[in-house]
Amino acid sequence: MKVTVGVSGGIAAYKAAELVRALQQQALDVHVVMTAAAEKFIQPLTFAALTGHKVITGLWADPEGSGDTQAESAIEHIAEAQTDAFVVAPATANTIAKFAHGMADDFLSTLYLATTAPVIVAPAMNVKMWEHPATQANLSLLENRGVRIVAPSAGYLACGMVGSGRLAETQTIVQAVLEQLSHRHDLAGETVLVTAGGTREAIDPVRFLGNRSSGKMGYALADAAAKRGARVILVTGQTSLRPPMHCEVVQVTTSDQMRFAVMERLQDATIVIKAAAVSDYKPVVAAEQKIKRDGPITIFLEPTQDILREVAERKQPGTLVIGFAAETEHPFEHAREKLARKGADAIVLNDVSRTDIGFDSDKNAVTFLTLKTAVDLPEMSKRELADRILGEILSLRRPVSFVAENEPSRSLMQE
Repeated sequence: MKVTVGVSGGIAAYKAAELVRALQQQALDVHVVMTAAAEKFIQPLTFAALTGHKVITGLWADPEGSGDTQAESAIEHIAEAQTDAFVVAPATANTIAKFAHGMADDFLSTLYLATTAPVIVAPAMNVKMWEHPATQANLSLLENRGVRIVAPSAGYLACGMVGSGRLAETQTIVQAVLEQLSHRHDLAGETVLVTAGGTREAIDPVRFLGNRSSGKMGYALADAAAKRGARVILVTGQTSLRPPMHCEVVQVTTSDQMRFAVMERLQDATIVIKAAAVSDYKPVVAAEQKIKRDGPITIFLEPTQDILREVAERKQPGTLVIGFAAETEHPFEHAREKLARKGADAIVLNDVSRTDIGFDSDKNAVTFLTLKTAVDLPEMSKRELADRILGEILSLRRPVSFVAENEPSRSLMQE
């Protein structure tokens, strides 16, 4: 498998040589792309000698015309983009900003825009630059697009300061690359039906019953599944998000519309992930005209149809059905009861009583519940969490339950 290593201009650039060698020891074919600033810290010849490949440092041939380390054509970034993983280490604040905002003024940033491979970014910089709100905002943008961020470690920095900013250990970066490679196509052949966002139930022509769902978790799951090779059908309620690429998108508003869209496509699905926040109740009758404010009113509500339970009852043999439970009190007990009552294969428990994560946030922490086990997935970006959830879903197809080393878990059979 081919891995492209991008090296940007920081004092940690010399550590990229160690990373290249470590990746080669994993039987990976490593190519290297450098920025002009990176050449100030380490010579391209070093990487050429290690990899046996030309090292590209710019979009155009150099003034002397040697072209030894330059792109041979203006579209070579497209060819180099055909890689299995793209890792940038070290990634400076400048490079991160370019990636986040779509700038493409050198070969490295142009390559980032051209590749569809998993992207791993290992930042390294001064602690103040790392902590700056602009850098943190740019990192959040990249995480939400599915970029894996390997956070720097803390310690003494080259500038003499102490704090976060040191390039992560080589083996930590290598492990991140291997994890991305291991699940790149592990959903090939699967059809994943994801619901996302909130539904709206009309009270009158201008008012509705709704909820606080942003759709971020469902969209992250759809994006992650598509990038892992699945055919993805995204049935989405109301949200301000732009749908992920390479997904079949079905827009709905009400719970009835969502049910119809899901049931119409259920026979094609091999995995169903019900991440949408579907209204539990709707007005028995919606007013035909806007209700005027004239003292108290009474609105009679009736339950909506239970889409998750119906999906579990009508699914094709072998189809996995995953529900979500947003709870505010006794979350574990309520989610476990919901799992048994709905007949799903697993429930993702989301404790929405926390104000720092969950609704509207780009981060979350959940528990992946089955009838026999529970796996706590700690706070992380929703995009990274999406990959972790998909990994847990795939583990349900294994004949023997597996829990990763050091992964918090507990057996429900012992309670």
